[in-house]
Amino acid sequence: MDKVMNLHDAVAKYVATGDTISFGGFTTNRKPYAAVYEILRQGQKDFTVWAGPAGGDWDLLIGEGRVKAYINCYTANSGYTNVSRRFRAWIEEGKLAYEDYSQDVLMLQLHAASLGLPFLPVRLMQGSGLTEFWGISKEKRAEMDTVDSLKFAYVDNPFNPGEKVVAVPVPKLDTAIIHVQKASPDGTCIIEGDEFHDVDIAVAAKKVIVTCEELVSNEWIRRDPTKNKIFGECVDAVCHVPYGAWPAQCYNYYDCDDAAMKEYDKASKYQDAEDAKKKIAKEAEKAAKKGLPYNAPVNPETFADYTEKWIYSCKDHDELLDKIGGSRLAKLRVIPGLGYVQR
Repeated sequence: MDKVMNLHDAVAKYVATGDTISFGGFTTNRKPYAAVYEILRQGQKDFTVWAGPAGGDWDLLIGEGRVKAYINCYTANSGYTNVSRRFRAWIEEGKLAYEDYSQDVLMLQLHAASLGLPFLPVRLMQGSGLTEFWGISKEKRAEMDTVDSLKFAYVDNPFNPGEKVVAVPVPKLDTAIIHVQKASPDGTCIIEGDEFHDVDIAVAAKKVIVTCEELVSNEWIRRDPTKNKIFGECVDAVCHVPYGAWPAQCYNYYDCDDAAMKEYDKASKYQDAEDAKKKIAKEAEKAAKKGLPYNAPVNPETFADYTEKWIYSCKDHDELLDKIGGSRLAKLRVIPGLGYVQR
């Protein structure tokens, strides 16, 4: 069965406003940025998100107001931004419904979803603030039909009377989007390097979009079945999207675009020009009170500027690649045998 589609049509067909959704990859590795940009262009919103270790992919959607509820363990462009700036700002300003699980528990929850479990008992998180504090209150949860009514519940271990364990909810995913190195028209995928939670969300979700660096034949991908990680029956759409993880890295293909990551780190500090004006004034006031000099940035690039430059001004991924430039992209290709760029 041929599942090859262009990215615009795949997102239009399989990503809907109000979806409960998850992305593959890990912070700055194999993140499906091209699909994220297409979602932003098309306007889908009100997502309930189960995000594994996330980065700029979800930070962009949060900053553009597309996320209704965010369930996560951490969000950071590792090596560039310790905590993603729009994610942090929206929580601090009370604009994002956010629930926090430990990374180990959240990854187990996504695995439990692939197994079809109704809930998951764990010993983890006990005795920590993760059970004491709730990001989304019971009252708020009662108003949100896509969020479970409880963050967790203590239950008895039936095999060890008297022992309490933590029962956590299992995601009910509508959509998963995953970027891989190779995929065939029938949806079979090769993931090189770490799989992270990608296989789990592919199995768990009702709708799955795969973007790939290389589109290979069904015959070729079966030459060595041991390399195949996602089986075609899970996948609804296969999109050939070279550099589909840019500006993140894609193992064995290209490294992070260092300049783009640093640009986003600086730009995402300010939501827009008005936000920049307020924050710069506040920083200047703090410096003055301490008797310290302050060099205020003049017309700094903002999150709004960044999204316009790299997303909304480009009609599709091909136009984005033209804008980035072939020379710049070529310099990101990894050195065979090393797996990274020699900087």
